[in-house]
Amino acid sequence: MTEKLIIANCSGFYGDRISAAREMVQGGPIDVLTGDYLAELTMAILFRNKMKNPKAGYAGTFLKQMEEVMGECLQKKIRVVTNAGGLNPRGMAEELEKIAEKLGLKPKIAFIEGDDLTRRLAELQKEGEAFAHMDKGTPLKDARANTVTANAYLGGWGISEALGRGADIVVTGRVTDAAVVVGPAAWRFNWKRDDWDRLAGAVAAGHIIECGGQATGGNYSFVDEVPTYRNLGFPLCEMHADGSFVISKHPGTGGLVSVGTVTAQLLYEIQGHRYYNPDVIARFDTLKVSQEGPDRVRVEGAKGEPPTPTTKVCINNLGPFRNQMTVLLTGLDIEKKAKIVEEMFFDAVGGREQFQRVEVNLIRTDHENPASNEQAFAYLKINVIDPNPKKVGKAFSSRVVELALCSIPGFTMTSPPGDEIPSVIYWPALVSSDKIRQKVYVGGEELNVEAVQAPQTPPAVKVPEVRIPPVPKGDTVKKPLGRAFATRSGDKGGNANVGIWSKTPEGYAFLREFLTTERLKEILPDARPFEVERYEFPNLNALNFYIRGILGDGVASSTRSDPQAKTLGEYLRARVVEMPGSIVVK
Repeated sequence: MTEKLIIANCSGFYGDRISAAREMVQGGPIDVLTGDYLAELTMAILFRNKMKNPKAGYAGTFLKQMEEVMGECLQKKIRVVTNAGGLNPRGMAEELEKIAEKLGLKPKIAFIEGDDLTRRLAELQKEGEAFAHMDKGTPLKDARANTVTANAYLGGWGISEALGRGADIVVTGRVTDAAVVVGPAAWRFNWKRDDWDRLAGAVAAGHIIECGGQATGGNYSFVDEVPTYRNLGFPLCEMHADGSFVISKHPGTGGLVSVGTVTAQLLYEIQGHRYYNPDVIARFDTLKVSQEGPDRVRVEGAKGEPPTPTTKVCINNLGPFRNQMTVLLTGLDIEKKAKIVEEMFFDAVGGREQFQRVEVNLIRTDHENPASNEQAFAYLKINVIDPNPKKVGKAFSSRVVELALCSIPGFTMTSPPGDEIPSVIYWPALVSSDKIRQKVYVGGEELNVEAVQAPQTPPAVKVPEVRIPPVPKGDTVKKPLGRAFATRSGDKGGNANVGIWSKTPEGYAFLREFLTTERLKEILPDARPFEVERYEFPNLNALNFYIRGILGDGVASSTRSDPQAKTLGEYLRARVVEMPGSIVVK
């Protein structure tokens, strides 16, 4: 396999390392530079920016990156593909033209629209699109909500079309995270729309590199395996025409590319065996992952299924206002002190019923016989939510402050009284794919890109059989799960996933038998009230748990300390269980 397309990622979120674009362009040969800037929360942030400035609504950091590398990209014939256009890809394209003119450059810039359905919601609902919440089943009209954004997840064929028309830079709005890899691969290798297995390989590759350094040692459970976190390299994908690929990084950079780091990222923010995209459904239970060499991991064997006739839509609705105050409780009698503060506060405001919703959490971080002042701290978090901003603004936070000299000993707070903030409720929904009007603008042309049509009888996918050895016998030890297993967790709207995997088939055999959904709820009390789904990935020596509703209405409205569930996996690894001593990582 000699022909390959080297795709580099330079951003995993809006706010990622701004120097990464220059590092990827100058660090070694690449063919395509990609960047992922959008998340559900980001769309809400960009909406607020656009309300202040109608010409905004895009990820402005990308413009700074392109000012640094645009000339070098053109010189080296590196194509650039990004979703940094956010809510205003046309506006970003115009700003890129200004940068090019200032630099004396003449790139061919394309932009893609059609993902933004906000102004079409009423029309589409009349045509029968319910936009029902994917978890709750409630039609959007019944929510009686003020919708601020509604963006469909487009696939990679518009990007492929723009590159085929000679675009040097392609700016999109909301596309799937994998689309910025699928589009260039389909263009370079001239894939057809029904090349399901090849497309599935590109989706897997896109999913692995979409989060930047998470594929190269960032957020990796086994921290001792990472040689250095200094100058941690961003990922490269060497894509081949058959859909197989190799994940690597530029030489001389920090971090690590291993079966472990790639497996961890494959498990990030997924649900089951099928990873849905508008171009193809990638079967992650068919992937074979192997170490090809130092910092080189090969992934092959991807199988794909035709996409469903619907496309996911990220809708953000304005929710009620919220506010939070945190009181430090110190030393002895923590629970008594918490009860006193809670009762005094709600007496002062006229009762809990004054608010639409109240959440009070006591977080015990205090130590017996503390060795420092900080080790004596516990935290009482009081969250209030209400449609009336006056109730949860300074009227709330100032009442907490008023308790300072009249309540418990050692009363202090982590912040001064603050104002209310509006919450944004994430509303995942589906729309018929044939209702989406994807348009590509390139070189003065306007091109329509039709949705992918699935065949009447989709091809059957055969999942490779994986031999699972017996559960190891012998002496057992009581150790944290993390001494044998790695994890990766993340958010999917109001839901969270926790992927957990073993380095060996023997470790997986124990994990598969031991960690049932019931056992997970025993180990993680936070998960007990929620529906938990469990999926087996013997090809990855992994399990994935999908916890429905644990994050409420999504990151922008969740009151959890970790609203994106980034820490959930490491929390699981910290729990002590009895396991065979032979599977503990030495």
